[in-house]
Amino acid sequence: MLSYVIRRIWQMVPTLAGVILLIFFLFKFFGGDPAEILAGQVATQEQIESIRRQLGLDQPWWVQLGIFLKQILSFDFGKSWMTNEQVSHIFASRLPASLTVMVPILVLEVCLAIPLAMAVAYYRGTLIDRTVVIVCVLAMSISFLVYIIVGQYLFAFRLGWFPVQGWSDSFWKNLTTYAPLPIILATMVSLAPQTRLYRTFFLDEIGHDYVRTARAKGLDEKRIMFTHVLRNALIPILTYVALLLPGIFAGAFLIEIFFSIPGLGREIYLAVNRSDYPVIQAVTVYLAALTMIVNLVTDVLYKFVDPRVVLR
Repeated sequence: MLSYVIRRIWQMVPTLAGVILLIFFLFKFFGGDPAEILAGQVATQEQIESIRRQLGLDQPWWVQLGIFLKQILSFDFGKSWMTNEQVSHIFASRLPASLTVMVPILVLEVCLAIPLAMAVAYYRGTLIDRTVVIVCVLAMSISFLVYIIVGQYLFAFRLGWFPVQGWSDSFWKNLTTYAPLPIILATMVSLAPQTRLYRTFFLDEIGHDYVRTARAKGLDEKRIMFTHVLRNALIPILTYVALLLPGIFAGAFLIEIFFSIPGLGREIYLAVNRSDYPVIQAVTVYLAALTMIVNLVTDVLYKFVDPRVVLR
């Protein structure tokens, strides 16, 4: 397994290098002139050239590429062009707020969707199965924005159970006071598609020959579900969860904007609106690297979930 991990890490290097080059050339040649964006519409050409020299944009592209690579290797993307705040400080100060909301959402939706999908698959073809599928389809048809508006009106304005917006410096106060409402709403939204997806995973496993063999041997249906079907269905479930993991570090900008959560998702949204290239580039590079690491960890977990998996 160690040789497989080392080989995969080496394979990440050219992939990450390609991502870095793609990011640099996209921002360099297709992202517009940052100096003109920062200077504004009433700036003179001298002011634009001054800003371009301050940002190092007057250097040849290969020099700028070298500076960009140095920033990546040193984990220092400089300062935000709009707020003059260190990009590293933006990550350090905004990421905890995003994780406070997104980690409970991910844990809840996975822990609730798996047993619910198993129960639906167990009662497949019955009224319970059809009812849950219809409810999931209806829930998936409603926009997340509707959930937020109705949830804030019902649980915050009418019932007064939660504050509409707000955030503090205390982790526990945020987790117990300000985060529950967005966590509940986001879990409700994501539970429907995940339950329906996991249900198909379980139904696919139930149709295999080993399940029919287990039934022929007289094994109880519940034991078959928990001992055999669950283990085999965990592999596609792990794959799907791995796709969700990088998103928890970027945050959900819609949640953070409507609930005034000072997280990384809202910061990315503001950076895109302001054409704040250092912040956008840093987020893109870090998410690319994080996605590769998560995929590697997921492949290794396959071996622990199913010992028959061979890592090559």
